[in-house]
Parts: sequence; C-alpha cells; structure tokens
Amino acid sequence: MEYINALGRRKSAVARVYLSQEGTGKITINKKDLTEYFPSPILQYVVKQPLNLLNVAEKYDIKVNLDGGGFTGQSQALRLAIARALVKINPEDKKALKDQGFLTRDSRAVERKKPGRPKARARFQFSKR
Repeated sequence: MEYINALGRRKSAVARVYLSQEGTGKITINKKDLTEYFPSPILQYVVKQPLNLLNVAEKYDIKVNLDGGGFTGQSQALRLAIARALVKINPEDKKALKDQGFLTRDSRAVERKKPGRPKARARFQFSKR
C-alpha cells in the first residue's frame, strides 16, 4: 500500500496528511475518528470539501497529524493538505480544486500587538482634560 503525503497550513495550525491509494473513506486525525475530533458538522464539511468535489470520498483512507491553532484553522489546514495530496495523485484534478480555492494557502494571521497600545491597532481612550 502506497501513501501520498502533503502539508497544509492555516494561521498557526499545521496538518500533515498521509493518503492511502486504496481505502474505504476513513479519516483518522491524531488517532481519533473525524466525527470525534471535529464534532461540528460544518467543520466536517470543510474537511471533506475537496473529496466531495472530485467524488472520491469513499476511495481513500486518510491519516492526519494536526498540530497548533484552533479548530477552524486546523480544519482549513487539513482541507488544503487533502487538496494538495489529491493533486499529487491525479494532476488533472488541479484545475477543479484551484477554481474552488482549495489549493490557495490563506496567509492571513493575527497582527502583532504594538507597544503603547492595548491591541494591534486599538488605542487607549484619549482624555483632553
């Protein structure tokens, strides 16, 4: 059995995906089932978007190492990693995945806090007197 591996990042979350060439559609994240790791159906949907787009949800088994970030960032990092792995298997799928935006790394991250301010852009309340 051959594995294809890919990496996905979002905010501070990193997803390392190992996609088996033949399987039953089982997704295991940090040794837990997908429904156990992401109880929210919205996050489960986000993770499965590239698989559902190509109609290969039941074709591959996926093992994932997820690290860092929150659950939303982790699910989006996982979506990117799965899409990259699917392109490695079949390069003809790249256009369909790219058109949906699944191959684009979302580089937005939290802006750093500036000195003399309560947050990155917020200022302390000004008092004239």
